[in-house]
Amino acid sequence: MIAYLKGKVLEKSTSFLILENNGIGYKVFVTPETLEAKTGSEVAVYIYHKVSEDGQSLYGLPDFSTLQFFEMLITVSGVGPKVALAILSAARVDAVRQAIANQDAGMFKRISGIGTKTAEKIIVELKDKVLGGGEGAAGSSEVFDALLALGYNNREVREVINKIDASASQGEQIKQALKLLGK
Repeated sequence: MIAYLKGKVLEKSTSFLILENNGIGYKVFVTPETLEAKTGSEVAVYIYHKVSEDGQSLYGLPDFSTLQFFEMLITVSGVGPKVALAILSAARVDAVRQAIANQDAGMFKRISGIGTKTAEKIIVELKDKVLGGGEGAAGSSEVFDALLALGYNNREVREVINKIDASASQGEQIKQALKLLGK
């Protein structure tokens, strides 16, 4: 698996570069800041290597911490590598972290390919990780989905998720949420 590439920019498009390394050209989807590199210049990127039935794709991030954040973003259901790259192309990692911490769904909804539901999922699933909690995010996501399936809207669910005990079991979290929602 490719994890890092350093090479000369052979060609540029609106969303990717072709990097030449030891006589091999790699098509790498990158952020706008990396796209600013001039043809012929040398670029180094950390790589997320996606392998699927449709083929393989390389996504290049400017540094290792951005790559780690990118990999965290794609853990959210509905957020693939192209959407995660769009998020990191629209704002720096610190701004995205701040939007998650502040529950600013509007920041995400301005990005092509992200609707209200996906924006809410990003916030709910990553809030604990961004704020340092780590483990509660996956459980909160499933509780969030369960409450949506019961017919509650995103706003109601988001408000209630923040009031329940994140350390409780998922079943207990759902009970607490239903009690708060009045059912």
